[in-house]
Amino acid sequence: MNYKKKNLKSRICHGGKKLSRKKKIFPLISIITVVYNNRDHLQKTLNSIFAQKNKNYELIIIDGGSNDGTLDIIKKNNSKIDFWISESDKGIYDAFNKGMKYSSGDYLGFVNSDDILLPSALQILSKYIKSYPNVDFFFGAVKKHWGILHGYRPWKIRFSWGFYSSHSTGFFIKSSAAKLVGKYNLKYKYSADYDYFYRMIVKKKLKGMGTKKEELFGIFRRGGYSSKINFKDHFREEIQIRKDNGQSKLILLIIIIYKTLKNYKKIFFN
Repeated sequence: MNYKKKNLKSRICHGGKKLSRKKKIFPLISIITVVYNNRDHLQKTLNSIFAQKNKNYELIIIDGGSNDGTLDIIKKNNSKIDFWISESDKGIYDAFNKGMKYSSGDYLGFVNSDDILLPSALQILSKYIKSYPNVDFFFGAVKKHWGILHGYRPWKIRFSWGFYSSHSTGFFIKSSAAKLVGKYNLKYKYSADYDYFYRMIVKKKLKGMGTKKEELFGIFRRGGYSSKINFKDHFREEIQIRKDNGQSKLILLIIIIYKTLKNYKKIFFN
């Protein structure tokens, strides 16, 4: 997804069928798709959502004021979208916050405009929701170009990033729990999702669960927003997030030393 901060204001427009929903059936799942100038991949993403076996969802699209034909794709699919809006924003995490504001489902999750939601994803999610009503959030297995990410390992959040499968297509949270966690912090340009998870798991101590490896939710496309972040920028922000969330200085020092040694070339030669 070619998502970046924009300085120019764009005309606000919106649409969708949200007001026509007559009855809410539990669990209604809100799918939030954020996009900016991604006409090459958006329709594939939308088709994967429309193809869900479980139709009990609402689709919210937040467009950052695209000018490449993306808006034409959104308007073409207007009758299948519950709500969409196109306006300038402060970047991808600002768009996430807007999507959460417009959502009305019992659970919400994100499917970025580069990625694919597999047909049984919401069906599997609904099964978990009904079987584990006390769980606040779920991480579904997600396929990346090099393998399948699956499971949920909360102890790892204090030391690494490898504690969850994927934010896009894999992460779904109770709307009531999302309100407890709050918004994505726009202070962080590259890794506000990690800060969100840190607050969710460590500070709010919410209960989570991962699906089995074979219970795939989606496919994460290579070349999206996260894959374009420079390692040094990512590393600096990770350190700041850990400091801001009050992580032990000793643990933080160990992490800095370990990652610096492990990624020496990326830090000093790229």
